[in-house]
Amino acid sequence: METNGVHIDLSAFSRHIQPFRHLFRDGLDTYIIRLQAEGECEALIEGRMVSVLPGDLLLFRPGDVYDLRIGEKDSPLGFSADYYVMCTGDWVDGWWNKRKRPNKQRIADDGKLQSIWQQLILEKRRLDGGSTEILEALFKALCLLLDRAIEEAPPTSSAPLLLALKMKSFVEEHASSVIRLEDVARHAGISVTRAVHLFKAQFGYSVMQYAGQIRLAMALQLMDKSNYTLERIAEESGFGSYTYFHRVFRERYGVAPGVYRRRG
Repeated sequence: METNGVHIDLSAFSRHIQPFRHLFRDGLDTYIIRLQAEGECEALIEGRMVSVLPGDLLLFRPGDVYDLRIGEKDSPLGFSADYYVMCTGDWVDGWWNKRKRPNKQRIADDGKLQSIWQQLILEKRRLDGGSTEILEALFKALCLLLDRAIEEAPPTSSAPLLLALKMKSFVEEHASSVIRLEDVARHAGISVTRAVHLFKAQFGYSVMQYAGQIRLAMALQLMDKSNYTLERIAEESGFGSYTYFHRVFRERYGVAPGVYRRRG
């Protein structure tokens, strides 16, 4: 869709619960703007594969080698979710050239970015291709908000990040059982209060929200790959009861677990 120097090839919210790789070995034909929303993945940055966590923005331009991997190494669940747009055009060239743009940047997102991105995706998805004026306005607003988020992102300290990653690993290991904030904080050797604030600052969501993400990913895999009853899946994936699992699943995906399974 051509909009005054903006051509949007693809824009979507992508979720993966299985290993996945997206590779352009010979270089991209478009810009890629990608925001990690949930879970994690790895991307080729300056010649080496690095972890991409929630709140990380990936920016690649035409000609860049692009290699994105999900669930191939440190994240066996293969759980990752992101917003992305693939685009070209004179306006995009101008926006890109206004500042130095590393391939990976940490941003501060207060929810406005994802809201704009969702509207852009829905407009692009329309059968008529969407209004050129609305697409242009949404895309430019997204780019300008990205610039603000980059400017407002707090500097990352390696020590807090290491503590947060240590807690994250603990949650991943114990997600199928009862998790207490006291145990997570003790594992990192810090107070519960500091653990709560540090984890949220580094990843953009709480310890318990992350545990919920892992449990949902586990449940989805069991629903797709096993003949377990939904009650057993709720137990195996750490939800404790089917009632709680049903409520969380429906809130997250908009359908009941049984409906999802029958669709598959």
